[in-house]
Amino acid sequence: MASSLSDNDSTTVELPMTKVLIPGSFDPLHLGHIDVVDQAVELFGDVVIGVLVNFEKPSGLFKPAERVQLARASLGDRRSVTVHAFGGLAVQAAAEVGADFIVKGLRTPNDFDIEQQMAHINHSVTAIRTVFLPCRSDLGFISSRFIREIAAHGEAIDHLVAAPVAAALADRFAGPSH
Repeated sequence: MASSLSDNDSTTVELPMTKVLIPGSFDPLHLGHIDVVDQAVELFGDVVIGVLVNFEKPSGLFKPAERVQLARASLGDRRSVTVHAFGGLAVQAAAEVGADFIVKGLRTPNDFDIEQQMAHINHSVTAIRTVFLPCRSDLGFISSRFIREIAAHGEAIDHLVAAPVAAALADRFAGPSH
């Protein structure tokens, strides 16, 4: 799959596929993430989802290997998307997979403030550029933290996550202590 551009003479120029990395903890992956992945596929072609361990956050509900498995199950029909776990920095993961850009999804102005600072730091370290993609407005309220909390209290989250994630959350919170 290559992107194409048309000039004023109605000729089409095929552009090479661009590889991008979408890094995150994805604990769990939700529909806002999937929307950003779909946008990145449309714009760039080759998308690598990088499940990273964020040392600023607790260890998480799902282990990194589980997050990879859930992301693959949720994104399985997208041929130009791969999912891998990475330790270390997002810029290191981007270099490891040969990504041309890092893509970050935005939900709110607060996301932009945080991600812009990170983009500048990343560029200063490795010269990789970050592209921001806003998720659809009807998905902007979704966060993994809220999904975990809602699921832990037994409320429905099917409208916020893909079916494999909903099933995994139901299994995780089905134990006797919940």
